[in-house]
Amino acid sequence: MAMKLNANARISIGIAAAFAVVIAVLLAVNAAGSDDNTPAPAAGASADVDKHERLVRPDSHKLDVAADNKVTFVEFLDFECESCRAAFPAVEQLRKDYAGKVTFVVRYFPIPSHFNAERAARAVEAASKQGKFEQMYQKMYETQTEWGEQQVPADERFRGFAKDFGLDLAAFDKAYNDPATLERIKRDVADGEALGVTGTPTFFLNGSKIQPESLADLTASVDAALK
Repeated sequence: MAMKLNANARISIGIAAAFAVVIAVLLAVNAAGSDDNTPAPAAGASADVDKHERLVRPDSHKLDVAADNKVTFVEFLDFECESCRAAFPAVEQLRKDYAGKVTFVVRYFPIPSHFNAERAARAVEAASKQGKFEQMYQKMYETQTEWGEQQVPADERFRGFAKDFGLDLAAFDKAYNDPATLERIKRDVADGEALGVTGTPTFFLNGSKIQPESLADLTASVDAALK
């Protein structure tokens, strides 16, 4: 993610630099953890269908949808994860570069050791009930340094975000505290674990786990998938 010589060039360079840091972290996690590739499904068409369903559920949140549905980019993320926040500008840049060509899907994967990660996911899911998924999703990364890495509940801060967005707070509170909201998040986590996700962010492109070493690698993977 690069920053510029002119404004656009700078932004590009900044994104590339941040993404390089994220990649280094991801490679270290994978080296210490599971295999770099998604575990091979059992033979047979049903295994492929099950894998696809685990990647993108009917209720999965889609930031963008490609008309031809040819290429799907799925990210399992944690809103309190610093690497996810560092990757966020890259994902946003990809969305701009491939608008209308790639379907971008967001899956929740809050890490248990992150005190407010599950709360953040509940707030985003609650906001989605009032059509503000993307706004709350972005707000979490924009403000992560204010509430992340703390052992203090951020419920009221997240509720403040909902108020700033003009949401019906009674409805937000109900959704935020609804056991069904947490179950929705846990289903994403269960899907991720079944697919071999062990850390965040984890990316899948057309069903295959990808581990790019640079923004250029990521772009090249998307370009290849589009051909």
